[in-house]
Amino acid sequence: MVSNLAVFRETLQAAGGRLVRPRVYERNVRYDTDKDRLRRRDELLRLRQDTMVRLTFKGMAWSAGQSEVKVREEIEIEVDDFDRAAALIGRLGFEPKQVYEKYRETFQLSEVEVVLDEMPFGNFVELEGEEEAIKAAAVRLELDWNRRIVTNYLELMGRLKAYHSLPFDDLTFANFKDLPVSAADILP
Repeated sequence: MVSNLAVFRETLQAAGGRLVRPRVYERNVRYDTDKDRLRRRDELLRLRQDTMVRLTFKGMAWSAGQSEVKVREEIEIEVDDFDRAAALIGRLGFEPKQVYEKYRETFQLSEVEVVLDEMPFGNFVELEGEEEAIKAAAVRLELDWNRRIVTNYLELMGRLKAYHSLPFDDLTFANFKDLPVSAADILP
């Protein structure tokens, strides 16, 4: 979690990070079966819309040996119509379970993709790439490796919901408007 994205953005650009995708609003819908089969297996089926529409499957997280980063299979395809894709997913037996929103800005720092995410409950930096490259980028960006978060936003939302007894599941800006709730409430 990052307290000030503007300051971090300056650090990122000073370290050589270059903007590859400007800030964009992103809407995601998580799908599952009526018995939450995917969630119980730590898998994810998501339909995302920003400047394009993408359907993504994420497999169970696994660790190759002593990896210190989260590794999981990810299969993603671009589709041309959000509503038709949602209808197809429904016909296959999946139903919308959760909506989550964010604003995302994407940078490239050497071989690491660095995304700045503005979530309804806080701001985050996400690093994607090979483990050694991620570690090197974290050092260059002055990120404390011991404070990294290897869980996803939906798990954080589940913890926040339990901690604050929130009456909703969707991670949307409208739901968090005027609520004194932050992911910092549940993070060490």
